[in-house]
Amino acid sequence: MTLAKQLLDNNQKWVEEKLSEDKDFFNKLANGQKPPVLWIGCADSRVPANQITGTEPGEIFVHRNIANMVVHTDMNMLSVLDYAVNILKVKHVIVCGHYGCGGVLAAMDNNQYGLVDNWIRHIKDVYRLHKTELDAIEDQKSRADRFVELNVIEQVYDLTTTSIIQNSWTKNDAPKVHGWVYDIKNGLIKDLDVTTAF
Repeated sequence: MTLAKQLLDNNQKWVEEKLSEDKDFFNKLANGQKPPVLWIGCADSRVPANQITGTEPGEIFVHRNIANMVVHTDMNMLSVLDYAVNILKVKHVIVCGHYGCGGVLAAMDNNQYGLVDNWIRHIKDVYRLHKTELDAIEDQKSRADRFVELNVIEQVYDLTTTSIIQNSWTKNDAPKVHGWVYDIKNGLIKDLDVTTAF
C-alpha cells in the first residue's frame, strides 16, 4: 500500500469514527466556524495544535510557519491574524513554540541552509536581542531551550504591536495574547506567563 493510499484509508476510518460518535458532526462543521482561539505555531509535524490541546476541528484557527514567527512583513500571517481577529472575533491568540525547534537551532549556528536563511534571519535577531543572557548559558541544550522561550516571548511582543491587535484592543478589549512552549519529550505545554491584554 502506498503512503497516499494509506492516508486516504485513514481519512475514511476517521470519518466513520466521527459519524459513529455524532451523525451530524460534518453537518455542524459545514455550517461555519466560530473558533475562540487563533494558534500561531511552528510548522514542525510533531506539534499539531488540535491534538496537543485536545480540541476538535472548528475549535482552533491555525497558522503555522518555521519557528512560529510573527514577522510584520509576512502578508500570509497578517491576513490570517486579521481574519481571525476581525471576522472570527477570536478571544485568544496563542503563540506556541516547541523545544528542539529546528528553526531556532539553525539560528544558533553560522551554517547556510538555502532560501530559509532569509527567514531564519528574523530568529537570529531575537538571539541578538538576548545575546548576553543566552551566551551566559554554557550547556548547549539549555541555551537552545531558553532561546525557544525567548523567541516565543518576542513573537508575543511583535504580535501585540501589530495594528490589527492594537486596533482590536481599542475597539473590543480583545483578544488576549499568550506565549506557550510545547515539550515534545513529554507532551506538556508550558505557559510562559506573558499573557498580554488591553
